[in-house]
Amino acid sequence: MKRLFTLLLPLMAALLTALPLHAQLANPVKTSVEQKAVSGKADLVDIVVSFVIDNGWHVYGPDNSGGPTPMTIKFETLEGAQPEGALRLSPAPQRIMDPIFECEVTFVEKQATATQRLKLKGGPWKATGYLQYGACNDENCMPPTSVEFDLKGEAPQPKAEEKVPESEKEEKAQAAEETSESEGEDEQAQPSDSLSQAGGLPSLTGGAGSGSSLWTPVIDELHALDAESDTSSRSLWGIFLLGVLGGLIALLTPCVWPIIPMTVSFFLKRSKDDKKKGIKDAILYGLSIVVIYVGLGLLVTLIWGPSSLNALSTNAYFNLFLFALLVVFAASFLGGFEITLPSSWSTKMDEKASSTTGLLSIFFMALTLVLVSFSCTGPIIGLLLVDMVTSGSVVAPTIGMLGFALALAAPFTLFAMFPTWLKSAPKSGNWMNVIKVVLGLVELAFALKFLSVADLAYSWRLLDRETFLCLWILIFTLMGFYLLGWIRLPHDEDEYDDEGNVVARPKIGVIRFLSALCVLAFALYMVPGLWGAPCKAVSAFAPPMWTQDFNLNSNTVEAVYTDYEQGFEAARRSGKPVMLDFTGFGCVNCRKMEAAVWPDARVRQLMTEDYVLVSLYVDDKTPLPETIEVTETDGTVRKLRTVGDQWSYLQRTKFGAQTQPFYVLMDHEGHPLAGSYSYKEDVPAFVSWLESGLKKFKEK
Repeated sequence: MKRLFTLLLPLMAALLTALPLHAQLANPVKTSVEQKAVSGKADLVDIVVSFVIDNGWHVYGPDNSGGPTPMTIKFETLEGAQPEGALRLSPAPQRIMDPIFECEVTFVEKQATATQRLKLKGGPWKATGYLQYGACNDENCMPPTSVEFDLKGEAPQPKAEEKVPESEKEEKAQAAEETSESEGEDEQAQPSDSLSQAGGLPSLTGGAGSGSSLWTPVIDELHALDAESDTSSRSLWGIFLLGVLGGLIALLTPCVWPIIPMTVSFFLKRSKDDKKKGIKDAILYGLSIVVIYVGLGLLVTLIWGPSSLNALSTNAYFNLFLFALLVVFAASFLGGFEITLPSSWSTKMDEKASSTTGLLSIFFMALTLVLVSFSCTGPIIGLLLVDMVTSGSVVAPTIGMLGFALALAAPFTLFAMFPTWLKSAPKSGNWMNVIKVVLGLVELAFALKFLSVADLAYSWRLLDRETFLCLWILIFTLMGFYLLGWIRLPHDEDEYDDEGNVVARPKIGVIRFLSALCVLAFALYMVPGLWGAPCKAVSAFAPPMWTQDFNLNSNTVEAVYTDYEQGFEAARRSGKPVMLDFTGFGCVNCRKMEAAVWPDARVRQLMTEDYVLVSLYVDDKTPLPETIEVTETDGTVRKLRTVGDQWSYLQRTKFGAQTQPFYVLMDHEGHPLAGSYSYKEDVPAFVSWLESGLKKFKEK
């Protein structure tokens, strides 16, 4: 057992000192291109693009219009061949009605192939060009991505009766028709005149334009700010404090609180002649509890891993499972049934504690406590682990369980060191059952948050924002009524008057009364949200604003500049810092941020009065004056054909990111003022981020 402590404690220390680093955004879609002969058809060949798509991501099909980026194939050179039919996807894409774009969209997941068949005219043939596609998950969207191909071969000469000149005429006519359609799409995709006159070419080609320095990469500088940002540190401390709060609540439940005096008395009696040994045993008992729960946090991390922890936060099936799990926990706390582990487990642990000696005996005693108290601590641990796992941080479960274990174990050690404190400790009573009921209602409220994630993923529209708020208002109103004693549950203990009669409405204490007032005030606070009020306190839990059908809030924020260098020039003239908004016409979560966070009064004031907002659309199809060939950091050669390609290239090379939304605060020389900000519907965090960048700019 000493070896167990020796192995676990350094690992715990390493995890606690770890800081969350800026995650490199790897490409979630892997592609490959090949040409395949068509069996029995010497005059046909297939261009096949294979997709391997990460879990949680999907690639949109070719028949999307008016919504996300559709899959298209463009030929820059096509000699000795002509397209035969349309682009085909295998397996057949899924089709759903998307509430954001208000149209049907098609997409594929996991693995798929896109095939374009060519009709060969005989002799040498050559086909060069690219296939363009868009991909999204539940949080981010990639910019339109191109898969280049350069294929060639030789086909048998056509028979004499074949009318080659006529087919060439058809080819030219079809090519002209495709060119006309492409130009029409480009014209429809233009967002503004400023984008159609997009600059930036001197910067890309290394010219000496005034804005050329703005394209200098700042990846390391941005990563350093991300690592040092208050948001990450505050997040880890918040998780730790959340664990401590959970431990304190678990401590006050009827499964744990009554055990404290019995356990402390046991250790003191066990060492009557040596009180120091009794205190030492109690300390080891508390450390054993810490090791068990921290081990649980480590186990969760090892099972899912850091990448899976982040993916789970948006996985619809996992969120449905969490919803059902929290509903079960809530029903248990409300008195519907009791969740217990097999009694044989605790019996065996008790036997082990009795048959062993020293540190091993104390460890088994701690494990017995964990098993016996599971009916009360299990739902609390479940709620904590759910929140920690979906935070996406690799160290979150371990740090959270450390806080939980410290809060749970501290009283055993403190009461052993100061036994007289036990006399002043509150006695067991109905107040512990009140804590269980309140916690059950809280778990029920949080369960709706995870149901909301799945509801948005499947576009069920069962839990729109006003429906969610109505349910939360109802839950917290019932909680307030319960705390006031107006509602009683079957397992609440009866109170009697002096004559032995049951009191219908027992007296409540000051703390319970004040708690009821706070809960009811919170319920009233959410009521204006039914008409579109932001309700900042619940913005991180409620569905986004666009799901609300009846909304009286017309406050919006729109960018004046949609060109990178023009925006910086305007910022220099006005003396304001720049907020870069890498977005897209087909970016779902960009719209969510714009609807749920940007309309907040403080956010709107900062973005419109203190910053120059520059929105760069990475899926803008406005063609550049000329195609530019660039080499990525990984050696990949790409061609920039549109304004959207240019902004996507800027995001990758300057900031080391490729998903949207992606926000960066910049000074006039193109250096970041704070860490980057991505999709997170947290108004206070967004305000703090904007204020930190403004403060840094003023200091400069």
